[in-house]
Parts: sequence; C-alpha cells; structure tokens
Amino acid sequence: MYREFIVPDDQEILEAIGEWPETEEDGEARCLTLQGEEQECILLSYDALGRSVRVRWRNREGKETLDIFREGATRMSVHNGKGVTYLSLEFYVGECAGKMEIQVFPHFTLRDQLLMV
Repeated sequence: MYREFIVPDDQEILEAIGEWPETEEDGEARCLTLQGEEQECILLSYDALGRSVRVRWRNREGKETLDIFREGATRMSVHNGKGVTYLSLEFYVGECAGKMEIQVFPHFTLRDQLLMV
C-alpha cells in the first residue's frame, strides 16, 4: 500500500530549527545543513516524492562518521520546546515500521529504530 511522505513546509522548519531547506541539484530533494557544537555537521536530505531520507553526520574534521539512507518515509515533523529541538522521521516499508529522531539542540543525538510490525 502506498503511503504519502508528509513533510513540514519550509517556513515551519525555519521557525523550529533556524535553517531553511535548500533544493538539491537534481531539483527533487530538499537538504538541511545543521551546524552543531565543535564544528560538527548533519546533512539531512529528503525527497517527498521518492519517500526517501539520507542523514550524513560529519565530525569536526569534516570526515563522515555516519551515513544512513532509508526509503519508505511517511512523515517528517519538527519539534521545538523545553530546551530541546529535534526532527522526527517515520517510516513504513512492508512489514517494518520505524522512527528516527535527530536532536539538533542543545547537542546532536540520533536515535533510530526499525521493527517488524
């Protein structure tokens, strides 16, 4: 069963995390560059039509320490409050469902789970 990938509009993302999503060169995907403590960086790319998400975490030397690509995205939301800001991504593929949370402030953390349903 096809499920639409619902994403917040650019203004909502800007208001919650202070970054405006840019359009990638191919014209389909959107990209957020999130700057963290000590020159760390998270690059989040998402394609609403392709229902895909890619998260790349670079350390202060600019070396990629994490690269996750996942298809079957169904919802992206932004949360800001109580001193914490994070993005939440939900996935549903066949018999598996999952959620990825990327905390942006006060520091970067990433939690990811994909389970059989």
